[in-house]
Amino acid sequence: MKYLKIICTLLFVFIISCKTNNPSVNLDDIINEYQDYEAYDDEKFPLGVYTKEHYQSQAEFAQSVLDKLTKVNKEELKETDKISYELLKFILKDQIAYYDLEGYLNPLLSDAGFHSSLTYNVRPLTNYDDVKKYLNKLNAIPEYVNQHFVNLREGLEKGVSQPLVIFKGYESTYNSNIVENFKDSYYYSPFKNLPNDLTESQKDSVLKAAKKAIENSVTPEFKRIKQFFETEYFPKTRKTIGVSETPNGKEKYQDRINFYTTSTQYTADDIHKIGLSEVARIKAEMEQIIKDLEFKGSFADFFHFLRTDEQFYAKTPNELMMIARDMSKRADAQLPRFFKTLPRKPYGVAPVPDAIAPKYTGGRYIGTSKDSKDPGYYWVNTYDLPSRTLYTLPSLTVHEAVPGHHLQGSLNNELGDSIPQFRKDLYLSAYGEGWGLYSEYLADEMGMYTTPYEQFGKYTYEMWRACRLVVDTGIHAKGWTRQQVVDYMSSNTALSLHEINTETDRYISWPGQALSYKIGELKIRELRKRAEKALGSKFDIRAFHEIILEQGTVTLAIMEERVDNYIERLKNE
Repeated sequence: MKYLKIICTLLFVFIISCKTNNPSVNLDDIINEYQDYEAYDDEKFPLGVYTKEHYQSQAEFAQSVLDKLTKVNKEELKETDKISYELLKFILKDQIAYYDLEGYLNPLLSDAGFHSSLTYNVRPLTNYDDVKKYLNKLNAIPEYVNQHFVNLREGLEKGVSQPLVIFKGYESTYNSNIVENFKDSYYYSPFKNLPNDLTESQKDSVLKAAKKAIENSVTPEFKRIKQFFETEYFPKTRKTIGVSETPNGKEKYQDRINFYTTSTQYTADDIHKIGLSEVARIKAEMEQIIKDLEFKGSFADFFHFLRTDEQFYAKTPNELMMIARDMSKRADAQLPRFFKTLPRKPYGVAPVPDAIAPKYTGGRYIGTSKDSKDPGYYWVNTYDLPSRTLYTLPSLTVHEAVPGHHLQGSLNNELGDSIPQFRKDLYLSAYGEGWGLYSEYLADEMGMYTTPYEQFGKYTYEMWRACRLVVDTGIHAKGWTRQQVVDYMSSNTALSLHEINTETDRYISWPGQALSYKIGELKIRELRKRAEKALGSKFDIRAFHEIILEQGTVTLAIMEERVDNYIERLKNE
């Protein structure tokens, strides 16, 4: 017995010693380390760093943080902290994969690129500090371009590049910024309305610096970009279109499927089958509307009617903008009926800038930070009016503005102090774009579709996203040609031929991203149906939306767990 007591005592001391020498890892400390990490000096590099060494450093740091996360006792965490844990793990794994799979070697899309993304830095200047920061960004453009050229050249050598077929019209992304007079540069426009609190001496100094920046660091760089693309990149880039035909392409595509669906449960074949099923379901809804309208002709004939009849198109850019603003205001008025919490940040409705409009589809939402004095913006594309159908404008409006991206994005920015900053800055397409497409579905209940044609427009947009499941997997896993994609989209959607072509190039250049819309929307609708069935009279649409939105951006698995917990909680009340 004496020896047994001694052994027990020694065992107790050993256990205590182990706990002392291996203290439990604090999640907040890990999150703070992640958020405090800076891979570059933002004063020295105002536009960021894009070197291979930078991405390697990021991946190594991500792995070190991931290793620390494994030591956290997840079972002891509160719900909010568990969500932070899972989201941080998801992000870190993606950062590692981005370096390992050399995603940084291909920073181009059919409608965007490292050079055109500079456009987002052009904002109104509200104080002298804004002015200085903006000038620093303009003067940093040469180094920014140099770093991307290095990556693009390595990508060309390795076959990790975009296919030539997507670059039709790409010259618009750089030609419009090559100007004779510095005052005609889009990048000079913020200096035409300087803050009122600047002294005359400051204004004079700023305008001289602005002229120098445009003439030395902006216009010449876009000339270099033009020369690079037209004499070096386009002649050498690949002719095949599927990512699976590039080095490690199948692995890359599965990685993008996992990222854009926030799940490892789907293969390309799974998603292709879901897409075919959704296309069939939605087509039946569209055919019923055609029948109800007593239209004389085939499904294809009705599409031709929609694409060519003048009643479905605005006659001027101003008319299109007025209609979009009216729809936005009608959507605003419905929000209290469907949401408990509304964002403080307002939004404006503005045209897509001319410099990038030719390669855009209908519109886009441009958000701002919580503390910014600028509103968010719902951009409406007024370029090529014969391709901007009015019957799809309600769907576009609710998707990009409210209750879509502006509402969700602003609420995400305005989350309370219990949510770490990295989550407020986080955007996952399956959640954000899934919510945007769900908003188009919800808009029917909001009374946004006032004619059968607008109802058809809703299904057109839903069909568009369903077709994406078919054609994205077709391109990147099944060897489809570009023409196969165009033909499939043309026969199943009422999108204009211009939009079908720009969308097709987008899917080719951005593997997997187009899958996120429909996969995310299907999950939200599935969870709503589950809650309605389980709760019956206890179901409250405002409470359901609160569950979806109140923790900000989450993976679909986290969303499902939250809804299931919400159902159980109410059933037990």
